Amino acid sequence: MSDLFAAAKLEQQAPRPLADRLRPQRLDEVVGQDHLLGPEGPVRRMAEARRLASMILWGPPGTGKTTIARLLAAEAGYEFQQLSAVFSGVADLKKAFETARGRRLAGQSTLLFVDEIHRFNRAQQDGFLPFVEEGIVTLVGATTENPSFELNGALLSRCQVFVLKRLDEAALQQLLTRAEADAGRSLPLGREARAALLALADGDGRYLLTLAETLFAIGPSEPLTIADLGRLLQRRAPAYDKDREGHYDTISALHKSIRGSDPDAALYWLARMLAGGEDPLYVARRLVRAAMEDVGAADPTALMIAVAAKDAYDFLGSPEGEIGLAQTVVHLATAPKSNAVYTAFKAAQRAARETGSLPPPDHIRNAPTKLMRELGYGKGYAYDHDLPEGFSGANYFPDAMERARFYNPKGEGREAAIRDRLERWAELRGRRAE
Repeated sequence: MSDLFAAAKLEQQAPRPLADRLRPQRLDEVVGQDHLLGPEGPVRRMAEARRLASMILWGPPGTGKTTIARLLAAEAGYEFQQLSAVFSGVADLKKAFETARGRRLAGQSTLLFVDEIHRFNRAQQDGFLPFVEEGIVTLVGATTENPSFELNGALLSRCQVFVLKRLDEAALQQLLTRAEADAGRSLPLGREARAALLALADGDGRYLLTLAETLFAIGPSEPLTIADLGRLLQRRAPAYDKDREGHYDTISALHKSIRGSDPDAALYWLARMLAGGEDPLYVARRLVRAAMEDVGAADPTALMIAVAAKDAYDFLGSPEGEIGLAQTVVHLATAPKSNAVYTAFKAAQRAARETGSLPPPDHIRNAPTKLMRELGYGKGYAYDHDLPEGFSGANYFPDAMERARFYNPKGEGREAAIRDRLERWAELRGRRAE
């Protein structure tokens, strides 16, 4: 057979990608996950004890989930069996479980690695339970999605969840050093271009090695600049799933940066969302919410500006309409903050539920008919505009309900004057009640 390959001038084995050639052969070689694989790491301790628990490895792409599972099996003495939830169905699962059952009878443990485990539906996930409980397989599932949202509670209760970190600059540098050692030469990059290459990888080790392999193949004679790198390599879109955890984490970061009065961070998260392809009108809706919840009566113009930004985007579209969103983000982040109206309304809602259908006091009930007036509706109503300081101090709560204080302005922005007025009215109310 080798003669046939030689005659055709072909190698028996097709060239392997750089990322595959550099795949770690021991857990010690895995970079960026010392919190799990270091001397005191929980996964390291399991491997050394040669006794593995079922687990979920949760982390971004290119952080070593598959590699860790494979090396765990090797170092703990388990048979490694791999399935992908993208390509596997019920028949594949049954076959895997039966094979593992046979191994167990022969005294061999099986590590069943399921890539993209979150893609199995609820019923398929439930199918793992009896085999995990009986110890027929030790399940290691890999997912890029939050297990709390994507995996059954019953399955999660039988697995430990370990979070893999996005590879930092030091870890990525280690991978580049290994790539250069494998190639026997340095990457054709200047210092700034090398830093830009790390940024392009966006924490994904596999993607970094793919970029490095491309540069080795091109092999320019002079070191590349950042501009050269940009021409040669396509910047990939940021990892951003508009209907999954990344979406909710990023909008949360935007909202909380606004609440924390940090316009620079807020603008950054706005830019991240728009670069990831988020619907700008979704962002506009959250800005309207932030204007009501977090700025409130401290700056009543905030709500008007947020709604105007939504209208401006509707009118202009992208990219010009996005400037209106940015202007709103800055306004909200730099505005005085008060959630007093928000919390007051929540408290009023609770009181409304507790007091049921208590009627208003007679003096403020509607009295359009003679019968109603004869029943006392509207009797004794004081018209505030005709009274000193335009304030009657009358009771407007139901007679059977004690007066409540829901709204407590914090004294920020325009609420400072509101607080002074409320205190004055409380004083007058008390005086006129004497």
